[in-house]
Amino acid sequence: MAGRSIRAAVAAAALALAGPVRADYAAGQAAWDAGRPAEAPGKEETGGSAKKTEEDASRSLGRDCPECPEMVAVPAGVFRMGPRRRHVTISEPFAVGKYEVTRGEFASFVSATGRSTGDSCHVNERGEWKRRSDRGWRSPGFPQTDRDPVVCVSWADARAYAAWLSEKTGKRYRLLSESEWVYAARGGTRPSRHWGEGAWGRCDYSNGGDRTPMIRYSDWLVACDDGHFWTTPVGTFNANGFGLHGVLGNVWEWVEDCWNGSYAGAPSDGSARESGNCGRRVLRGGSWGLLPRLQPSWKTDRLGSDTGSRTSEIGFRVARTLAP
Repeated sequence: MAGRSIRAAVAAAALALAGPVRADYAAGQAAWDAGRPAEAPGKEETGGSAKKTEEDASRSLGRDCPECPEMVAVPAGVFRMGPRRRHVTISEPFAVGKYEVTRGEFASFVSATGRSTGDSCHVNERGEWKRRSDRGWRSPGFPQTDRDPVVCVSWADARAYAAWLSEKTGKRYRLLSESEWVYAARGGTRPSRHWGEGAWGRCDYSNGGDRTPMIRYSDWLVACDDGHFWTTPVGTFNANGFGLHGVLGNVWEWVEDCWNGSYAGAPSDGSARESGNCGRRVLRGGSWGLLPRLQPSWKTDRLGSDTGSRTSEIGFRVARTLAP
């Protein structure tokens, strides 16, 4: 009973940190109830590798302009998604940002377009979420560099950024669909986490809640320490099998799909879902404030938020269509 109480307390802390973003955490609670190993396994058990292969290097597409994100080619494929393991077919290769869009890249967009990015942001200060008028992507309430992922950006901001890249380069930039995001996040592996089924490899691959936040949140009981509390510069952690960094943790990532509470009725061809509550859109991936056992790539790293919401845990990653 004591172990179950601890797990429930930690899960509650994670939910509190979600703030204005609302989640369906039923699968996550089931994961907690399944328990955790008494000791962290060695790295040989986590199913990941830190070595960059020639195949990974061949996927790099570079940048389409000096201010553009670095892109990586993701191959076509078929995979199973969701608790009912439905088949999804990605029929064409597509490009994905190697990293989340950085504050420096977003600053170039704002400078070039003069886009208004709001006058406030929801931030977590001393364990309490507040909307602050003096917070935004330039000053989210914690230290960042221009290589950190931009936060306090809305879904509309993210789409406007992709449209700007398209106009600037003549190529078809966009947000990922939710299916594409899950497929890319797994990196060609079967486990829900690309480093393996165990949660304990997470500190080599992802920036999330761990021993570091115990300075502020004593209930955060996990077995590793990534050394960071807030966002980290992109590329700090190891890449997955497709050469993508930070798909789990660091910041939540906007995707194109309208919010639905389940995958029932979702497209099986990898396209975005354009029905449901389209005033809210899907977020994937977890963040620096989310516990590692709540970071598999299809279970509980899924939220829905209003298209105009700006929060200090939310950023995005772009995709690019490769077919002419």
